[in-house]
Amino acid sequence: MLMQESALPLTPFRRGKVRDVYEVDADRLLLVATDRVSAFDVVMGETIPHKGAVLTQITAWWLRQLEDKVDHHMLSANTSEIVREVPQLRDHEEELQGRAMLARRTTVFPIECVVRGYLSGSAWKEYRERGTLAGEALRKGLRESDRLDPPIFSPATKAEEGHDENITIDRMRSLIGDSPAAELERLSRQIYEAGRTIAAARGIIIADTKFEFGRAKSTAGEGVEKVILVDEVLTPDSSRFWPADSYEPGHGQPSFDKQPLRDYLDAEKRAGRWDGNYPPPRLPKDVIEATSKRYLDIYRRLTGHSLDPNGTH
Repeated sequence: MLMQESALPLTPFRRGKVRDVYEVDADRLLLVATDRVSAFDVVMGETIPHKGAVLTQITAWWLRQLEDKVDHHMLSANTSEIVREVPQLRDHEEELQGRAMLARRTTVFPIECVVRGYLSGSAWKEYRERGTLAGEALRKGLRESDRLDPPIFSPATKAEEGHDENITIDRMRSLIGDSPAAELERLSRQIYEAGRTIAAARGIIIADTKFEFGRAKSTAGEGVEKVILVDEVLTPDSSRFWPADSYEPGHGQPSFDKQPLRDYLDAEKRAGRWDGNYPPPRLPKDVIEATSKRYLDIYRRLTGHSLDPNGTH
């Protein structure tokens, strides 16, 4: 079942480009990943089959792998369990299948914690033009897609609309404080290294990724706050995945994400049929199908399973 947007009998909390978030109670939120897709910061008019379930279930899979490394917000990504916990959803179980996550409520830091293990995307663009990343100099002579050792922690401000803005670590400290900034960097690096090792064993390079964190009351102590991992984790929307067997620095790499969509939109721009703003062009069926296959493929390669929308793996 495709979902463009949700309409649940819960109080809406926030609607993002892909996720609809609802209040369950004072301590819990329901995150619903729709099948909406965005590219170049524009939400497309069409949906991508299975996308919402892939994003939710791949996040759930990663959180289970990382439980010994970091506390996180997930309470359940099993739809039947969620409906038992939130009986108001009993008439919506089929439409929520695989795409819903019941999560702890947190106070989210206004920072995107980006870790770059390879020089690509906006980082390559800035380096090529100025030799810097977020205004800070990198060593000379780097090529596109070169491995960065050690990986670079590159925070960004979160933008409700438009592009996130790369910022310096000093700027991050001024926004959230020295101690939280140090903890977010430590956790981001630790999670990235653990994820990179797991993915490498499956023939996948995680070129870069972004994390979000929030403050939540510790379950071990009354009133004590702890930094925990929130939102999506190591998904094809938040990360750049490359096949390791074809990796070759010096140019861009094929990726397991919405590249067919980006390629189509780039062609429409070059042909003068789209100016990059809303409304986007209509997507051909073959582009939708190719993009859906990319999402399902990376899920299978990482987890070793075909997608189970019930969230039992």
